[in-house]
Amino acid sequence: MCGILGLWHPNGESIDCAAVMRASALLRHRGPDDEGYLLADTRARWSQSFGGRDTLAELNLPALESAGGPFNLALAFRRLSILDLSGAGHQPMSSADGRYTIVFNGEIYNYVELRDQLVGAGHSFHSTSDSEVLLHALIEWGVGALPRLNGMFAFAFLDRDAPRLLLARDCFGIKPLYLVRDVSRIAFASEIESLLDLTGLPRRANPQRLYNYLRFGLVDDGDQTMFNGIEQLPAAHYLELTPGNCSIARPTCYWRIDPHASAEISFERASDHLRDLFLESVRLHLRSDVPVGACLSGGIDSSAIVCTMRAVAPRTDIHAFSYCADDPMLGEERWVDLVASHVGATVHKIRLDQSNLITDLDSLMQAQQEPFGSTSIYAQHRVFRLAADAGIKVMLDGQGADELFAGYRPYYAARLASLFRQGHPISMLRFAFRAMQMPGITARQLAAETAGLLLPDDVQESLRGLFGRERIPPWIRREWFESRHVSFELLWRSGKDDALREMLLDAVTRTNLPMLLRYEDRNSMTHSIESRVPFLTPAIAEFVFSLPENYLLDDRGVSKSIFRAAMRDIVPDAILDRRDKIGFATPEKAWLNRLRPWAEPLLANDTHAASAVLNMPAVREEWQVALDGLARFDTRLWRWVNLIAWADRYGVEFGG
Repeated sequence: MCGILGLWHPNGESIDCAAVMRASALLRHRGPDDEGYLLADTRARWSQSFGGRDTLAELNLPALESAGGPFNLALAFRRLSILDLSGAGHQPMSSADGRYTIVFNGEIYNYVELRDQLVGAGHSFHSTSDSEVLLHALIEWGVGALPRLNGMFAFAFLDRDAPRLLLARDCFGIKPLYLVRDVSRIAFASEIESLLDLTGLPRRANPQRLYNYLRFGLVDDGDQTMFNGIEQLPAAHYLELTPGNCSIARPTCYWRIDPHASAEISFERASDHLRDLFLESVRLHLRSDVPVGACLSGGIDSSAIVCTMRAVAPRTDIHAFSYCADDPMLGEERWVDLVASHVGATVHKIRLDQSNLITDLDSLMQAQQEPFGSTSIYAQHRVFRLAADAGIKVMLDGQGADELFAGYRPYYAARLASLFRQGHPISMLRFAFRAMQMPGITARQLAAETAGLLLPDDVQESLRGLFGRERIPPWIRREWFESRHVSFELLWRSGKDDALREMLLDAVTRTNLPMLLRYEDRNSMTHSIESRVPFLTPAIAEFVFSLPENYLLDDRGVSKSIFRAAMRDIVPDAILDRRDKIGFATPEKAWLNRLRPWAEPLLANDTHAASAVLNMPAVREEWQVALDGLARFDTRLWRWVNLIAWADRYGVEFGG
């Protein structure tokens, strides 16, 4: 787990090595254990390496700073040592003949098995690191290596003889890779802040991404970011760059979930197979040369991970880390304690209030580097800090399970839409009745969400007008977005009979999961912790998406039905029988009420940059009535203050 960075001028322009070093320093939190640099002339076989764990004290930084010369490519690396802690795992890592070099952020969990295959093909190894396995896999199989990888990764692979630079990202986009490119350069980095520093790119807001965030709370969808000119390589894609195609090359998809797959399998056999897949995934995710801990909220997903850790590694010491809310409506401490007692884990807990948020807000924004959706992100941020303070360098987390197994409330409406479109009105009514017995679901909410999936856009527009709810709320400056040709369309609408499967696929590939993975990566890596997500493997995803919808959200209205069945006798029944859904939820309304002395001066200022896109009088009016309990409260309030604070911190421009 690391931070990577690179700059290539295919036209031969020399690299500014001091700029590369400065941008690399901004990634130090991602890899405090080692650093390394490679300078190369891609027009000739001339390169020079700097750094290395065993020689770090001898790293000649002044020489690197002045090594402009003929070098037109630079690779930089910051290492968090997880596998093979020796200097043999140093990067940039090159082949014996010097032709190939890699910088790699992530973990390849099946590296042991891949190494055996490569040894059989005649490759020899000098370390026990997964980095060296990945290097040889790419030499042996090229891009054909990508579907063989079980892991999370973002890497750059240089073939100096071609010359060619291959960039790739894992199947789910667990690890980030940001790009700036034009006809004269390609720059990439693990984090946006390093890329901004390296390229000097103007800090202008991306209008469409800005609208999606303000209106829907969505970030990290597609290949764009909140900064105009900075793209991200999409999940499950690679990009091949040569001197002639840097600005025009398009990413190639190497893996996707088949939404039409259908497994002919009984519920019992399916649950057994899912159990085997999950136990194997956790076993592989425990491969590490440093201590491994786990996030534990007390919900089904995190509890399953902790209990499975005990099942596959009976002798290991388990350290679990939890945020415990004092609000009885949000607190899950009793479930945390139940799981910890069941497996004999040591639990580390943290409690937070609004004063902690204010103290840490700047560091949280620096960690995220783009706006985020709610203050629950802060609870996660502090859980990873708690783990770092306890000396843990690797954590397992349950990210992705809700999107795979239909764990969120909107999926009930999608299941109803499926039943309606499939012509099962009686089953639809029965399911609706049972769904309304679930905590947090009301008849009005369920009807509105289902109608949103079934009714045509023009009918929905009329209904919104009837109830005084415009598509573009008054607190958004519509004219700013219209002048920039932003699309105001709904983000997602179902058009198929299997609406639930369609919504889950969208959540995994475009909406929910990409932004949750960004939050996870930044919150963990800012504390120099590698966070692993055992639910997110191609094998698990492909199998789950081949199952009937009622295996996920069953006819009784029970979510995650197949996974609950798979975990029987591993996870306590009391956990598996839970019907509420909380997670790392924070008392956001109470916090914002107590944070008024901080937030309201931000909202009172009509001259800050974000006032170009926010109608501040309308924002202030809605802020007041929502916090006073006279109108609906939701995360839009946090998005307003977060956007303003983010724009101020990064000097974001909204004009031009």
